[in-house]
Amino acid sequence: MQNNVIITNTNAPMRQDFAIIANWVKPKGKVLDLGCGDGTLLKYLRESLSVKGYGVEKDDVNWLACLQNGTNVIQMDLEDGLSGFEDQSFDTVILSQTLQAMHNTEEIVLEMLRVGREIIVTFPNFGYWRNRIQILTGNMPVSKTLPYQWYDTPNVHLCTIKDFDNFCNNYKIEVLERKVITDGSDVSIMPNFLGNLAMYRLKASGK
Repeated sequence: MQNNVIITNTNAPMRQDFAIIANWVKPKGKVLDLGCGDGTLLKYLRESLSVKGYGVEKDDVNWLACLQNGTNVIQMDLEDGLSGFEDQSFDTVILSQTLQAMHNTEEIVLEMLRVGREIIVTFPNFGYWRNRIQILTGNMPVSKTLPYQWYDTPNVHLCTIKDFDNFCNNYKIEVLERKVITDGSDVSIMPNFLGNLAMYRLKASGK
């Protein structure tokens, strides 16, 4: 069930999807943020919801930034899996705009479902109409959610909303909630065409 928490009085920088993620996280819950970057999301959740948060980050600079802002962080490569974490040891496991950079996409999502009671996955929608137009003009898409050029992008597995829906269906993953947004606004009509960022709250079927 969505918490409908109203976030106020926080000085943490806010990306457009942070408020939605916060509404899907249990207040004072235990949260694991995979590919947590500089820890901004965890800091936001800690200040607004009093969560007990832990991050996983590979990059040296981001790892150091997490330490400097008080985020509990483990330095490790997500591609190596989550074997160090026990089953159902977190209320929520988050993978925010990192899915497309994973080589072992299937493995990381299934491991998240093992470790977390619920998981949150967000990713840029490759099916967004502006991306399609750029492809039709002969270029790889470059946008706010896909900011890299083809030659320096970390993205290896771009997908559309329809692709991810099919993935969830194939692996019997229950979609608790789905939000599709463009520039911070909800998209309810033709989301695979009109939405540039997809956000999912998921759990393993039967849990």
